[in-house]
Amino acid sequence: MNARIEQIQQSIELLRQEIINHKVYDAIQSVEDVRVFMQYHVFAVWDFMSLLKALQLKLTCTSVPWFPKGSAETRYLINEIVAGEESDVDQDGTRKSHFELYLDAMQQCGADTLPIETFIATLKETGDFNQAFTASATPKAATNFVDFTFDVISSDQEHLQSAVFTFGREDLIPGMFISIINDLHKKFPDSLSIFKYYLERHIEVDGDHHSQLALQMTATLCGDNEQYWLEAEQVIQQALQKRIDLWDGVYNELTNRKADGQLVAEMASLV
Repeated sequence: MNARIEQIQQSIELLRQEIINHKVYDAIQSVEDVRVFMQYHVFAVWDFMSLLKALQLKLTCTSVPWFPKGSAETRYLINEIVAGEESDVDQDGTRKSHFELYLDAMQQCGADTLPIETFIATLKETGDFNQAFTASATPKAATNFVDFTFDVISSDQEHLQSAVFTFGREDLIPGMFISIINDLHKKFPDSLSIFKYYLERHIEVDGDHHSQLALQMTATLCGDNEQYWLEAEQVIQQALQKRIDLWDGVYNELTNRKADGQLVAEMASLV
């Protein structure tokens, strides 16, 4: 493996461990908790697709007339990842993007998809992120997460986009969370089978094959440019902190809901 890649992996290990061992996972104990988690996480699933497409626009020719752009190796890497993320298969073999599959999972378990749908519809109509966040009442932690992603996209720097794509997203779903969902799925198979499939598919495709392609892409884009490697390491650390902040937002909402529920139950017992 590239020595600079290994150096980055070492430098971000504490942040990765903080994400993988985040207290939010222990707080997820019911289907209702999963719904709250998904209503935040879906924004990260969506902006991941936007980051991916930004890379494709930078690294391949997407206009007519066509001309060769960049290296064929890098074109291959990004196009293969796009094909898998944008047109994978659901559990019935139907072609869907991972985002559309996630929406299916939300609808099956009763999570509210109106905020993300309103956000997308408003953004598509107006092109104004602030207006879309307001119209959809996007949670603050999710707003901050998306804003950071689009700051990286608008930097127009492919080495930064690739670095965040590679280290900020691909392998951050811990085994502990998979175990929690598997246990809940046994109790509520009609609510969580699609989400279970999504997570398994994520591990199978994103966490293995795609992560290796993404590492190779980042190493190629940074090359021998020392400044690029330093900038990549810095933006990766920022991206991981944004993920921690997003999980903090989910955890805070879960604990507040449970505290409110306990208070209501105590008041009811006094009546």
